[in-house]
Amino acid sequence: MDITQSRAIVTGGASGLGAATAKGLTAAGATVTIFDQNPDGAAFAAEIGATFFQVDVTNEGNAADALDRAYDAMGGLNTLTNCAGIATTEKTLGRGGPHALDSFKRTIDINLVGSFNVARLAAERMNEGSVIVNTASIAAFDGQKGQAAYAASKAGIAGLSLPMARDLARNGIRVMAIAPGIFRTPMLEGLGQEVMEGLAADVTFPRRLGDPAEFAALVRFIVECDYLNGTTIRLDGALRMP
Repeated sequence: MDITQSRAIVTGGASGLGAATAKGLTAAGATVTIFDQNPDGAAFAAEIGATFFQVDVTNEGNAADALDRAYDAMGGLNTLTNCAGIATTEKTLGRGGPHALDSFKRTIDINLVGSFNVARLAAERMNEGSVIVNTASIAAFDGQKGQAAYAASKAGIAGLSLPMARDLARNGIRVMAIAPGIFRTPMLEGLGQEVMEGLAADVTFPRRLGDPAEFAALVRFIVECDYLNGTTIRLDGALRMP
């Protein structure tokens, strides 16, 4: 796909990897709409020349209405990047007792169900040559202590890639997933420089944190490379979590 012909939606596009993706796509000439729960995302969207809708990705009616409005605003829809998600840490059995079931369900609902919800609804509005990019994580394969919910949600995203690509092949729609490693996002920067340096030391090469712009560059490459389909790409500097 010619990136300048991309009519793209980025969920979770007001911050972190989603914001970098929205910025990268608009800079490359794509027409972009940001979906985000945070209303402050409207200012960021205006700054980069994108459209903004406040959306709860887990709400079927809200997502469907926003997709229709975005479709009308952009004059079509052929690219979706799902970046909306939350990161949680809670052990299966901790000092305070078992993992809270509500927090497990909420993580799965936002990260996995929310991504599938928007993807399935977007597919209905897409034409041949479109592409869906979902965000997994290396936690899908190398989950750490306290990441039962998060790793399960991201493993679900990785597992969606092939069957969804097979389902949508007859519609000419590709489906891909990216599994990022440790990226320098505002959330991670809040942990402090010492913590970030410690995390970067575990990366094989290059020994640093990922730049969100690199995630955005991979999204663009996936959009432009029509033969990429049905798989998950690790973007992690060869990091394998112990």
